[in-house]
Amino acid sequence: MRLRRPLVVLLLLLLTATALVYAARPYARAASLFVRVANIGDPIERFFEARARTVDAQSPHTVPTREGDVQAQFYRPEGRIRRSVLLVPGVHSMGIAEPRLTALARDLAGSGIAVMAMALPDLVAYRITARSADVIEDAAAWLAAQPAFAPDGRVGIVGISFAGGLAIVAAGRPPLRDKVAYVVSFGGHGDLGRVLHYLATGDAVQAPGIATHPPHDYGVAVILYAAADRVVPAEQVAPLREGIRTFLLASQLTLVDMNQANATFAKAREMVKGLPEPSATYLKYVNERNVKALGPILVPHLGLEADPAASPERAPSVPAAPVFLLHGDGDTVIPTAESAVLGDYLRSKGVDVRVLISQIITHAELDRSAAAAEIWRLIAFWADVLDR
Repeated sequence: MRLRRPLVVLLLLLLTATALVYAARPYARAASLFVRVANIGDPIERFFEARARTVDAQSPHTVPTREGDVQAQFYRPEGRIRRSVLLVPGVHSMGIAEPRLTALARDLAGSGIAVMAMALPDLVAYRITARSADVIEDAAAWLAAQPAFAPDGRVGIVGISFAGGLAIVAAGRPPLRDKVAYVVSFGGHGDLGRVLHYLATGDAVQAPGIATHPPHDYGVAVILYAAADRVVPAEQVAPLREGIRTFLLASQLTLVDMNQANATFAKAREMVKGLPEPSATYLKYVNERNVKALGPILVPHLGLEADPAASPERAPSVPAAPVFLLHGDGDTVIPTAESAVLGDYLRSKGVDVRVLISQIITHAELDRSAAAAEIWRLIAFWADVLDR
């Protein structure tokens, strides 16, 4: 993810101001994190890469949870560990091997935070369920009980996309409340039902000053995958899901290998020919990214997909730890207003909340150039997180 050339000049000025005015380690660490995550290149990135801690990506291990053992991986920085975080990605079949996740884990660890990356089995399988909050709760408790990684018995939790809302749900549960130092929701949801309704209809919750954009087609494909057993005959469920899974994999591969992605998209289109109706039409809509055609088909089934226990705004308790809500201002997967509304809700419950709506990010990526003030806001946000 490369930022435009003019941004390098702005960033140099910002970093100089950081060194002269603040000289505080959290700001310097956050600025370094920004430079490395943004892949700016040039001497400035090489400067910070040379000063980041060396990171040991350890062999994957398993973490015991009530849903069974779940694979995870430590990214351990050299030197003393003061804080560790549980880093959880959103809906993605590649799990902890997803390239953006591994890059973020390394960059965070390079800032001196030990990272345990762990993908949620249900999200890997394109299902957004409250069971995932159970897995986060158990994994965070396990990590907090490891003295080498949690000297004070507390850990941070960073959840991306739908894992962000699920992380807040888990952090608010009584067994975990005293074991969490902070929670970061990066492009997460406040109410799962609202988000599913948006993905199918384009209608989102409103917040002052925040625009709503047409939903991304990825969302309806994920909803159709989960609801397939209710929209097609039983004998068509497995073949339809295989076709949707192929399309979703192709979408994910666009960030890794376009040739492989295009070949996989072609395979998904070819699979339409072997399906009976109505599955053939539904997979055709998926391949054509036809949200307007698929949305009305899915609306009657949204209630069964939106488990209230998977929504922070419907959880019986809220986190005692500070909550950081980061959201891109043009998000088309989880509407930007979700974080603004969730922030208001959590504050009404007495939670220490910081919300940043950023022009620099989209759904869960840093891939836009922006004014110096926007860069500074993002650096200050992460400085606050890194100081916990």
